[in-house]
Amino acid sequence: MTIPAGVLAALSAIVGPGWVRQSDAELETYAGDGLPTHRSRPGAVVIPGTREEVIRIVRELASHSIPFVARGAGTGLSGGALASDDAVLVVLTRLTRILEVDPANRLAVVEPGVVNVRLSAAAAPHGLHYAPDPSSQTVCTIGGNVAENAGGPHCLKYGVTTNHVLELEVVLPDGGVATLGSRNGEPWGPDLVGLFVGSEGLFGIATRITVRLTPVPTAVRTLLADFAALRTAGEAVSAIIRSGLVPAALEMMDRNCIGVVEASIYAAGYPTDAAAVLLVELDGADEGAVAAECAEVELLLRESGARTVRVARDEAERTRLWQGRKKAFGALGRLSSDLVVQDTVVPRSALPDVLEQLEAIGNELGINVANVFHAGDGNLHPNMAFDGSDEAAVERVERASAAIMKVCVAAGGTITGEHGVGSDKRRYMSLMFDADTLGAMHAVRLVFDPAEISNPGKVLPAHACREWKMGVAS
Repeated sequence: MTIPAGVLAALSAIVGPGWVRQSDAELETYAGDGLPTHRSRPGAVVIPGTREEVIRIVRELASHSIPFVARGAGTGLSGGALASDDAVLVVLTRLTRILEVDPANRLAVVEPGVVNVRLSAAAAPHGLHYAPDPSSQTVCTIGGNVAENAGGPHCLKYGVTTNHVLELEVVLPDGGVATLGSRNGEPWGPDLVGLFVGSEGLFGIATRITVRLTPVPTAVRTLLADFAALRTAGEAVSAIIRSGLVPAALEMMDRNCIGVVEASIYAAGYPTDAAAVLLVELDGADEGAVAAECAEVELLLRESGARTVRVARDEAERTRLWQGRKKAFGALGRLSSDLVVQDTVVPRSALPDVLEQLEAIGNELGINVANVFHAGDGNLHPNMAFDGSDEAAVERVERASAAIMKVCVAAGGTITGEHGVGSDKRRYMSLMFDADTLGAMHAVRLVFDPAEISNPGKVLPAHACREWKMGVAS
């Protein structure tokens, strides 16, 4: 037992003994997240039920310099919500209250454990919804979305999580409580909300989150286009964006992914002989304007080489097309015992070349790479199914991930778009940032967490930070 008995007793006194997990079997439950290549069993798990309990927990841990890691639903894909055996995992899934829905000001206030899709359901009677819609939205939490700056298919038009967060109440790593931003947006000074969103738990724990709500569009058109070549589909994406149109969503799936989806219970009617399909959605408040945009997009798709283009006839068909896309990751899970969902971003113009290079990486290493991704903003999600008990297979997946990162950075892209750096991508940070830049990031982290006890060992490469600190000291 690495967590002192006295601390465990204090945590039990705060939340009740039924909400502290200590046994091997209980801790094993929290040893992984959505990334199967990384596992780490925490020293203890504590599950608070109120914001007051979160504050008391953090203060107790800080007083003993014990590291802690905040965790939501555990759906993250970067190993970011894992704790080592000298740290306490603070699980926020009991903080599920929607504290306020304010239709007049188009905002809502929620606790971090609120499941993403529940917020839109609560806002729906007012003709509003919460726009960021990760594929895991039926299970992922708003707090986790804030930590990772989550995106989703409809973020092409509406923006990612940071574009919808107005105010945050946060528990700092020393147990202090701060309010960042305001209900009306940041009134002055640095954009501290923008800094906190996407900080992956390095700055503390958000306990109350005020978000912007968006009117539900009254006119929607959803198109499905299929292509004989992956390159042609990539070129069609650039053609749509180049036209000046901004679809609500512009998603791509390749042949490998199409085949798996169509063989599953999520079959959506995608043509299995296609090299790729594009799912394009247009929306707005004016039926005539959306219809005109739909006609323009259909023409662009056909001119770009689409074999067929079909427009969903009704809401049932639209729902079916989207179910195939959003449940694609679940369908891919049928291929093998383990699935790595990688996450990179490249310029849209680079999509055709990069997709071909990713296919070549898979062929070279004998890995089935299936692509389903946010094509409109160049956010790629190469999926690799493998047997985690096969060490050689795990090694090939790690080599493929490294090769994918290098290809995307060389194309002018980044190593993550929405899944975060976590513990998985720390090793790739130096592909993008020099020592001085990493040092500046580390300095910002120290402002919030001088003792570095909040989600330690994530995001920043340890060697780079040590070298920077030594350089400053000298």
